[in-house]
Amino acid sequence: MAHEWFTREEAQGPRFCVLGPVGAVVGDRAAVPGGPGIGGLLAMLLLEPNQVVPVERIVDVLWDHEPPATARTIVQGYISRLRKWLSTVDPGGTTRIQTSGAGYRLAVEEARIDVALARRLLAESRGKPADVRAELLSRAQSLWRGPELSDIAGRVRAPELAELRLTVIEARLDADLELGRHDEVIGELVALVDTHPFREHLVGQLVLALYRSGRRAAALEFYQRFAHRAAGELGLDPGPGLRELHSRVLRDDTTLLEPRPTRVITPRLGVLVPAELPPTPSGFTGRDADLAWLDRLRAGGDPAATAVGVLAGPAGIGKSALAVVWGAGAAATFPDGTLFAALSGFDPAHPPADPAAVLGRFLISLGVTQDDVPTEQADRVALYRTLLAERRVLVVLDDARDSDQVLPLLPGGSSSVALVTSRRRLDGLVALGARLRVVQPLAPDAAAAVIAHAAGTTAAAPDLDRLARLCGCLPLALRIIGARLASSPQWSVGELVERLTDERTRLGALRVEDTETGVRAALDVTVGALTPDRVEALRLVGTVPGATTGPHLLAALAGVDVETARDRLRALAALFLVTETARDVFDAHALVRAYARDLAADRATRLPEVLRYYLAVADHCRRHLRAAADDLDESADLPLPPIPDRDAALDWFETEWPNLLAAAAEGAAAGLHDQVWRLARLAGEFRRTRPRRDDWAWVLDLGLESARAAGDRRGEVLIRLSRCVLLTRFGGESEILADGERAVAVATELRDPRLMVMGHNALASALYGQKRHHDALAHYHRALDLAVRADYRLGEANIHNNIAQVHRDLGDPAEAVAPQTRAVDMFREVGDLGFVGLALANLAELEHELGHLAPARAHATEAITLAAANGLELTEAFGREVLARVLCEEGDLLGTRVELEKAADLYRVAQSPLVATVQERLDTLPAV
Repeated sequence: MAHEWFTREEAQGPRFCVLGPVGAVVGDRAAVPGGPGIGGLLAMLLLEPNQVVPVERIVDVLWDHEPPATARTIVQGYISRLRKWLSTVDPGGTTRIQTSGAGYRLAVEEARIDVALARRLLAESRGKPADVRAELLSRAQSLWRGPELSDIAGRVRAPELAELRLTVIEARLDADLELGRHDEVIGELVALVDTHPFREHLVGQLVLALYRSGRRAAALEFYQRFAHRAAGELGLDPGPGLRELHSRVLRDDTTLLEPRPTRVITPRLGVLVPAELPPTPSGFTGRDADLAWLDRLRAGGDPAATAVGVLAGPAGIGKSALAVVWGAGAAATFPDGTLFAALSGFDPAHPPADPAAVLGRFLISLGVTQDDVPTEQADRVALYRTLLAERRVLVVLDDARDSDQVLPLLPGGSSSVALVTSRRRLDGLVALGARLRVVQPLAPDAAAAVIAHAAGTTAAAPDLDRLARLCGCLPLALRIIGARLASSPQWSVGELVERLTDERTRLGALRVEDTETGVRAALDVTVGALTPDRVEALRLVGTVPGATTGPHLLAALAGVDVETARDRLRALAALFLVTETARDVFDAHALVRAYARDLAADRATRLPEVLRYYLAVADHCRRHLRAAADDLDESADLPLPPIPDRDAALDWFETEWPNLLAAAAEGAAAGLHDQVWRLARLAGEFRRTRPRRDDWAWVLDLGLESARAAGDRRGEVLIRLSRCVLLTRFGGESEILADGERAVAVATELRDPRLMVMGHNALASALYGQKRHHDALAHYHRALDLAVRADYRLGEANIHNNIAQVHRDLGDPAEAVAPQTRAVDMFREVGDLGFVGLALANLAELEHELGHLAPARAHATEAITLAAANGLELTEAFGREVLARVLCEEGDLLGTRVELEKAADLYRVAQSPLVATVQERLDTLPAV
């Protein structure tokens, strides 16, 4: 590793490497994280620093789309081991792995990653004198310590790294040739051309170096060899640049012997270098990642193409400010000037700018007299690109309506950069090679800083943070709030927080008095570009209580087919009114959501339809999770999403969970109690599989209130039984007892056998939790008798499992084995694999206590496999705990530690208090 290329401050910490063996360098010591799997995971995180890498993509990449059943568990283990490795290479903790949603993020200073440093050195070299370029590029080249991403068995592929290396080498060789070092680079070029025979830039460099070294015949021979091979293998002729070089060598053009930089046409005498960028806005902050992206765009990777960047995003996100600030900072690297055009693509006061008119103005800025500006647009395009062919110019095209408006305004040559901003993605430009950057809202701390700067306020940071979040961290909204605080002393931070918290008054507060400037006005312009059916789609998005929606719900509300609904949502996404965060999951910025809800005057009348849709899909999904213990049937003739299996059902619940909670809360407030308690019951079935205490308790409490308000006694019993399951998992025996007693009483009055079984079972579990073992057994046997008479096989299996646990707690594991084995067999018979896993783990625990280690290990392993396959975190964690006990007794301390660490991670994710017990065992475990 070339340590000297890091600053003194950077050199004090670890340097992370992908340009060679994957790992880190600490001081002069190389550190690798482990085997190819762990190294591959580290490589993925380093290639996307400070970005969330989804677990699904990690699994797909590491196992090449053929993952084992336990792939997610293996990834969790890799993450745990990587965190330990990071704690050794970076004891200060500046680099860490964060869990975020369904993925992981490596929080790291990008300057510590070798590939980021290589890109930075390449960018810095642009426009510098040849000797400086050669030095910077030699530094960049020295960062490669071997083949990229080596020592990870090809688990991760990143061909852009090899392309970056060649770009660095070619740029360094250009500088060396300019410095007259042709003799020194011939050997290197011969080897490079042999390895990359169709890379024309290298071939041209070799031909030029040979000619300058007095080896004209060899130069011509290398050219002919390339031309024959390209024609024979690719069916292509050499490009125009290489053909021109060949022609000049044939003519013995002695000007080739003069090393000099690429010729730049200087504007003719009397013509000023254009500098058309608007003034940079004050208080600009929080865009470091975007500015770095623009730096990389300028550095480029294709020496033959114009760099074109598209900054796309919703109204008010700060695209224009970003373009202007970056352009002002980069102006020194564009010695021939900066051109700027406001294209008025979404300006309500002006029609979209005519490309021909913009070209005419650009030509005049470049020194063409008014009389010499061509009449026809095609002629203006040709002259414009001719003038810029060998100049280094920045062209900023602001607020473009579509790709057709932009295409004539793109410069020619490879030295210039075009930067386009738009409320659309401009896929037409991207298809032609433009790079797209979707500008996101600011981070909360940067958003608060914008308000503080605009207002000149000294308000407490928490108040500004809350204001920023209520503005959705949208720069336009932030500046308006700052202006209100600065110009209107009657407005306090607290009053603005109150106005913004109420969705009915939020958009009104985000408007500059006596002007048309405001978030609503900006969105009005965007929505004005929509067709009526798409405006209706946005209005329906406003009827949904949650933050996201999808085409199936929209189809149900609009009465159209799913494909039509999907097309309408994607049309909204094209204008950044919504964002497709995953397939068929469309999110809306908080302020867009408020705008859409203002459009939806009939929200209250559509809410029952929304709840009916969620009830139908949730009922369909819960039947994949476990055998239904009740006869609730929410099926409806609606366009439901395809849910083919258990994994799909869990994914649907996980994705829609915030929406289900929002719908339940809004439904309860609207008095739709019958729908709310049923939705709470179905939501509880998901949380039985992936338990989280806080939101599970909240939704069941809401469900109980709604069942009582609806006067539905059966619903009250079902919700109380769900509460018993929750409290059994997380503690609260007194509450379980009250719920169980009430459930038994009401179920008996209703004379419902299944409810009576479940009620006695819940009551027995509460008594068991209070160590009243004999009372618990009495109720369990009463429940068992009722289950047998009602032929309720699932309930019978569950009760056998619970009876076994009472006997174990009484200190009689031998007595517990028979009912526990019966429970396993009956759960297999019923086909409830989730409960099979739990019963197997319980059986393994009994066998371990009886000293039967071999069957205990086998049953614990099977329980873990079933739980992992079915997404049952608590069952998997318990199974790993039992397996750890067996391994410890067998003397396998390493295996014991691994299983306990995995169990702790799973308990932590599930918010289970059992994590403390496992962590205590880990802390007392002898070192391996």
